Amino acid sequence: MSDAGVAGEHPLFKAVIFLGGLIFGGGLAVSHMVRPEVVLSFLTWEDFGLLFVMGGASVVVGVAVALAMRFGDRAPLTGTRYGRRLKTLDRNVVVGGVVFGAGWGLSGICPGAGYASLGVGNYPILWGIAGMFVGAYLQGVWRSRAADRTESEVPA
Repeated sequence: MSDAGVAGEHPLFKAVIFLGGLIFGGGLAVSHMVRPEVVLSFLTWEDFGLLFVMGGASVVVGVAVALAMRFGDRAPLTGTRYGRRLKTLDRNVVVGGVVFGAGWGLSGICPGAGYASLGVGNYPILWGIAGMFVGAYLQGVWRSRAADRTESEVPA
């Protein structure tokens, strides 16, 4: 693989991803969704501002995806075909959702907003980010061991 990344990837791909992340983080900061107390007040049914932030973002993304799929068959920066990736509802999806939700509820912030909150000086969130890395590592080890067990059970 070349330094450009995925074969056929547009030279501006990483710059656009970076810019998108900056816009996303800026939006979270402007809407105060990088403040755990704001998120926790939403989760305790005291403030519904997060609902409007998520709803507005969902409308924008929904319209953008619908237009992109209607007027083009491939993503302009990667050349990959548009399509839906369907995921079956299995134990891994349920457990992952529960762990994600529990982490969000305990820390008061989701992973994307956690990273963005560093930009507004929320340095205690580093404990939560460290927990995300540890959890991701442990999940990778667990999945790797499960795959190794599956491979050893299959006759050659």
